[in-house]
Formats: sequence, C-alpha cells, structure tokens
Amino acid sequence: MTEEEARDPLAAARNICLRLLTDRPRTRAELATALAKRGIPAEAADAVLDRYDEVGLIDDAAFARAWVSSRHHGRGLARRALGQELRRKGVDTDTIGEALGELDSDTEEETARALVERKLRSTRGEPEAVLRKLVGMLARKGYAPGLSFRVVKEALERAGEEAEFDPEALSDGYLGEV
Repeated sequence: MTEEEARDPLAAARNICLRLLTDRPRTRAELATALAKRGIPAEAADAVLDRYDEVGLIDDAAFARAWVSSRHHGRGLARRALGQELRRKGVDTDTIGEALGELDSDTEEETARALVERKLRSTRGEPEAVLRKLVGMLARKGYAPGLSFRVVKEALERAGEEAEFDPEALSDGYLGEV
C-alpha cells in the first residue's frame, strides 16, 4: 500500500474498485480479494463494498445471470461448469442456483446438440473414436455423461455412422463415473 493509500484507505479502496469495475463487472468476493491483496484494511474494504452494493455497482445476482447467459451462449457451457465458475468467483450458492435456474434443460440439450453437430463436421476417424472425442468435448463443458452419450449417438446415427459402443469401457479414467 502506498503512503497516500495508507492515509486514506477508503479513497484507496474506492479507486481500486472503480478501476477494476471499468474492465468488467465483478463479484463482491473478487473485489474484496483485490482490496485485501493491496493491503486495504478490512473495515475500509467492507465500507466501500457495502456502499457499492447499495448503489448497484456490485450486484452478484445480476453478475451471475449475465455470466450464465454469456458463457452458455458464447462457449456452450452446461450448468455444472457454469456453477463451478461462479463458485470460483465467490458467488454464493443460492445466487448461483437462481441464475442457473434460468437455463432450462431443453435449452441445455439444444446447445449440446449444436456443439456436437458443429464439431462433427470437422471430426474424422472411426465412429468409436469420434464418439469418445465428442463425448469428451461435452464432458469438459460440464454436460452430464448420459446426455452427452445420447446426443452424440443420435448425431452419429443421423450422420449415417452407426457407432456400437460400451459406455463402461469409456468410463475408466476417461470421463470419471458415467
């Protein structure tokens, strides 16, 4: 902390928060962590964060809703992956649940289908290898194994590639528990 920041930790905390919020929206936990790293006393940090909460500069619920919408539509992430990301950002469980509740299972399945269709166009190889690759891609994006296998199998069948597979063979070390 600089000498000026030490003299007026409230002003320093406000400046740090405003600078961080100009880049992108942030959660209260992210800002609290940044203030702690800069050596801002906890009482000054709490006062500034409380005030920013009060005036709407920090809104974890709005942040979570926007995050879910953006990351689902932009990167195709499923609820499980989105929940993990929000937890890492310090969003509380109830707020995460509310934000994820806006993403219904039909939308999630449609997104999985679109991801598989897009990836299938550029994926070559034996049907079982393609199946493993596509199911793995969905798993990394947080989709449940059952949904992943079903969506990929249907896409392969539509593409005319019958894929006989044993889900138990793929679960050992590849996807975790299926």
